[in-house]
Amino acid sequence: MSRLPRETYVSPQRNGYPNHPTAVMRRRRMVAIVIATFVAAAIAAGVTLSLMAGASKIPGVAGIAGVPGASAAHDDGETGAIDMNDPISPFDTEHPAVSRLDPAVREAIQAAATDAEADGIEILLTSGWRSADYQAGLLQDAIADYGSESAAREFVSTPEGSKHVTGEAVDIARVDPALWLEQYGASYGLCRAFVNESWHFELLTEPGGECPVMLADASEAA
Repeated sequence: MSRLPRETYVSPQRNGYPNHPTAVMRRRRMVAIVIATFVAAAIAAGVTLSLMAGASKIPGVAGIAGVPGASAAHDDGETGAIDMNDPISPFDTEHPAVSRLDPAVREAIQAAATDAEADGIEILLTSGWRSADYQAGLLQDAIADYGSESAAREFVSTPEGSKHVTGEAVDIARVDPALWLEQYGASYGLCRAFVNESWHFELLTEPGGECPVMLADASEAA
């Protein structure tokens, strides 16, 4: 029999038992289990509350519910994520990345894709509409990759500032289609928005108008 600490051990023989009183021991075990369960639950609740409080301070997480374009109608688990290795057609309206684009942006990129095809260029998308939660996740991934929020913000906007979340931006797969759209996109109102992102286009002018000067990176759009 393993000995308990002296201050808590009471010999069963002293109480007239030749062995440990089984019923008493079982009750003690049950009490210990119940106490341990309550303690574990309390610790878990404390950790959860702490994480929730911390999450509200993470860039891109706080205030997601108030992001323009992130309406309750889109609170259905869809993210708009597209596999980078499997870009989609701007005519793929079954995909939320296309179906939830701003109608004017969708019409512009579809018109451009039609004309590009006549030049032997296939325009495909690696990104269109994105959910606010998905955008926040992309920002956190970028912070981990680049080592700081300021560096990450050069390539990834917050949910509050992202034109993808409002359905007003598209990212073009591959170099040649992006170059074609940069050259001819203004005819459809589409312009390359950032110097450091040759793939990112927004509706920044009237069809046939002149594109504005590109911003250096996404952080300048905030």
